[in-house]
Amino acid sequence: MQWSDRIGRRLKLRDLHVLHAVVQAGSMTKAAEHLAISVPVVSKAVADLEHTVGVALLDRSPQGVEPTMYGRALLHRSLAAFDELRQGVKDIEFLADPTAGEVRVGSTVPLAASFVSAVIDRLSRRHPRIVFHVVATRSETLYRELSERNVDFLIARKFGSVPNEQLTFETLYNDPYVVAAGSNNRWVRRRTIELAELVNEWWALPPPDSLVGSVVVEAFRASGLDFPRATVVTFPHEVRNSLLATGRYLTVLPNSVLRFPIRHPFIKMLPVELPITSGPIGILSLKNRTLSPAAHLFLDCARAVAKPPVKGK
Repeated sequence: MQWSDRIGRRLKLRDLHVLHAVVQAGSMTKAAEHLAISVPVVSKAVADLEHTVGVALLDRSPQGVEPTMYGRALLHRSLAAFDELRQGVKDIEFLADPTAGEVRVGSTVPLAASFVSAVIDRLSRRHPRIVFHVVATRSETLYRELSERNVDFLIARKFGSVPNEQLTFETLYNDPYVVAAGSNNRWVRRRTIELAELVNEWWALPPPDSLVGSVVVEAFRASGLDFPRATVVTFPHEVRNSLLATGRYLTVLPNSVLRFPIRHPFIKMLPVELPITSGPIGILSLKNRTLSPAAHLFLDCARAVAKPPVKGK
């Protein structure tokens, strides 16, 4: 039988879906419970797939099941196939109603709360029926979400080279890290400040072993300074922003946190030059992946929001 006939007549999407559930659950019994079908139905679906492709797709043991190298290869390709079908359904829905749609965006928490929120606000005013799913987490998790096609694309900072040859990066804007303080902090009145003057201030900083924390470490080292003694060590910028509002603390934030979705009312950037080069913010996506019309609308809006404001407006 030719491969085209084998795929068209014998390879069933439902069986692929069952195989994916089995691998995710680690056992046929758990997959059957998740899918609300019987174990014999699950077993038959996997057996039919193995008969169709002519190889074993699962290694079975008393501890459960794991995909063979053939199973992993089939699952990898089937994820792309299911994604293309899902995008096809979205295309049909969009053609039937261009004002509706769905976008799945992955981003870090600071970017999701600032730039991504600004894009959503602008686009939702024009297309109020679009639904936005935002996955906000650490960069390491975001790459996995993108490769598994759980999100359409990432809005993220580029650190060094693109981590995978299957990915493509489009720059939206540069986003330097800045020293920030509450609007009632005494340093806000200064026109020029050297970083060395601030070493003994009250700092709220991300952990130095985190990705953002390493940027702060680099900034102080490049100035010939030791990492300051932080009074508060915490990753979420929301916590640090709350501390800035007291007027006592300083922190290091991406400039976009102060710009988007609107100028921050009580956080100010201090006139301190940080001797570091920070990567640009941009769109990270899978090469040759078809995106829905709603996703393209989001990206067009992101490009517009990222443009620098016209002076005088």
